[in-house]
Amino acid sequence: MNRIAVINVVGLCDRHIGAWTPNILAYRNAGARAFIEPAFPAVTCTAQSDYLTGETSDTHGIVGNGWYDRDLAEVQFWKQSNHLVQAPKVWDALRAKHEGFTCAKVFWWYNMYSGADWSLTPRPMYPADGRKVFDIYTHPFEIREDIKRDLGAFPFPGFWGPAAGVNTPQGSADCVSRWIAESAKWIERKHSPTLSLVYLPHLDYNLQRLGPEDKAIKPDLQAIDTLVGGLLDFYAQRGVDVMLLSEYGITQVDKAIHLNRLFREQGWLTIKEELGRELLDAGASQVFAVADHQVAHIYINNDALHSEVKSLLENTPGIQAVLDDDARHRRAGDLIAVADENAWFTYYYWMADARAPDFARTVDIHRKPGYDPVELFVDPQLAFPKLRIARRLLQKKLGFRMLMDVIPLDAALVKGSHGCRPVSRADWPVAIVPETDWLEGDALQSTEVAGLIQRAVG
Repeated sequence: MNRIAVINVVGLCDRHIGAWTPNILAYRNAGARAFIEPAFPAVTCTAQSDYLTGETSDTHGIVGNGWYDRDLAEVQFWKQSNHLVQAPKVWDALRAKHEGFTCAKVFWWYNMYSGADWSLTPRPMYPADGRKVFDIYTHPFEIREDIKRDLGAFPFPGFWGPAAGVNTPQGSADCVSRWIAESAKWIERKHSPTLSLVYLPHLDYNLQRLGPEDKAIKPDLQAIDTLVGGLLDFYAQRGVDVMLLSEYGITQVDKAIHLNRLFREQGWLTIKEELGRELLDAGASQVFAVADHQVAHIYINNDALHSEVKSLLENTPGIQAVLDDDARHRRAGDLIAVADENAWFTYYYWMADARAPDFARTVDIHRKPGYDPVELFVDPQLAFPKLRIARRLLQKKLGFRMLMDVIPLDAALVKGSHGCRPVSRADWPVAIVPETDWLEGDALQSTEVAGLIQRAVG
C-alpha cells in the first residue's frame, strides 16, 4: 500500500504550464500528463464527485454546485453533507481492500460526515442574533482548536468574495491556499494518512475576474506554483507520491445570458415583493433557471410549456445546446441549457437594479438562487469602497445589523467561466503523475480518476 497525496490545483490546464510555473512544469516533464475529459457540468461539486466515486451525476446525483429541491421547493447551493453524494467513495473501496488505510480530506467539498478519517472544510457559525462568524469544521471535532492554535485562524474572507486571490489583511496574495497547504502538512505530520486530498483554489479567482488570456494572471500562476513546489518537496521527503490534478479549465467570456429575465418576459416567472424588493418564488413559477456558470438547469412546473421553453432556449444567442433527457438524475432540470464557450448564465431575474433583493449586492452563496461570480468584485461605482467596507465592519464589531453591500450588479465584469466542455484540450483539466506507467494514454474520463487513485495506492 502506497501513500498518495492528490493536490487539486483548481483551474489549472495545460495552457498555464510553462515558464511562469517552473515547479509544475518540471514535475510534468519528469512524470506523465493526461488530459481529463471534463465532468458535466464542469463545476467543482460535480467534478469532485466524478473523481471520488467513478460515476457521473446521473448516478451520484451531484448535478451541479446546487439545484432545485422539488420537495422543499427551494434552490439550494453549496451544501456540505457527503450524504448528498449517492455513490460509494474511493476511500470506501480502499478501506475495504487495505487494513490500516486512512484518508484526509483537506477542503475538498462534501466534506462533512464523509467517512474520511480527518476532514477540514470552511463552515461559518450563525448565532441566533443574526451574526456570521467565520470558522472551519473539522473531523474529529477536537482538532479544530489545535490546528487554529498552530496555524492561526483560517483567513475566511479570502476564500470567496472581493478579497479572494488579492492582497488581504494577512499580507499574502495566496494566503487561503497557503493556509490550506499548511493544514495539509499539519495533518501529514501528525497522522500520516494513506490518502490525502488537498484543495488549492488560488487560480480560480483571477481566472474568473480577468480571464485566462490576461497577462495579469502571471502573479497568480507564480504564487500557486511556489505553493505546489513546496508541497511536492514536503511530500517527497516523507515518501508520499503526489498526483496533481484540476477540476476544470476556464475559458474567456464576453457574454452574460439572463435566462430568468427572459422567462419573466414570457410571463413564466413568479415574483413576490417583500420590503420593497423582488424575490423569485421558484415553487410558484411555471419555468425558472438555476444558473451555474456555463450550465443552467431549467425547471418546468407546467408540463404544457416544455416544447415552448425548449424552442425559446434553442433560439437564444449564446446557447450551444439544450439537453432533454428523461434518464438524468431527478435533481437535474427538466431541460439543461449549455452556454457557448464565450458565454455564461446569470441568476438575475429583476428588470431594474433598484428592485434587486438586498442579498444581490452582498456575498451570499446560500440565499442567491444561482451561482454569482460577480461576488468577486467590489462595485466600481462606489466612490469610497474601502471607507464603506470599514464602516460596515465597524457596525458589525459594535453589534449592529449591517449589509456588506459592496457587490456590483454588472455581469459584464466577469471575464472567465467554466461548465461546458471546451473544444480545445488546452482548456481541459489535467492529471499529472510521477510515473508514466500510472497512465495508459494521454486522456482520461472524469470517472476514471477514481480508478487512477486506487491503482496509485495499490
